[in-house]
Formats: sequence, structure tokens, C-alpha cells
Amino acid sequence: MPELSRVSGDEVISALKRLGFVRVRQRGSHVVMKRATPDGTIGCVVPLHKELAEGTLRGILKQAQVSHEEFKENL
Repeated sequence: MPELSRVSGDEVISALKRLGFVRVRQRGSHVVMKRATPDGTIGCVVPLHKELAEGTLRGILKQAQVSHEEFKENL
């Protein structure tokens, strides 16, 4: 599995927007992003931290159903 680089919450949000996600709401330092697909709606929660831990980023990508390669291409 390719190693993920350290990124901020804002960088993740920007990459997800390029992948078709829309910022739905925010509560405190957590932003909810959603994308409509033919199978239904996909959502994920992104914390607005200066640097996300690798495990946190993996969880976000898993929720968003985005591959690591797809994410890296849109950073």
C-alpha cells in the first residue's frame, strides 16, 4: 500500500472538492462532505487540523470511497 503524505484538513477538503464532493456543513472543527453517486450518497467527515495523522486520512478516504492514487492525483 502506498504511503500517504502528511496533509492538512484544508488540503483534504480541496482534493475532495476536485473529486466532486460538496461541503455540506461544519460543526466546530469538523466539516461534513458529501457526493451523490448512482448508488446513493457518499459522505465523510474531515477535521480541520494543521496536520492529519496517517490513520485519520486513511479513515477519511475509506469513508469517501476514494483510492490513495485518486487522492494523490487531486492534491
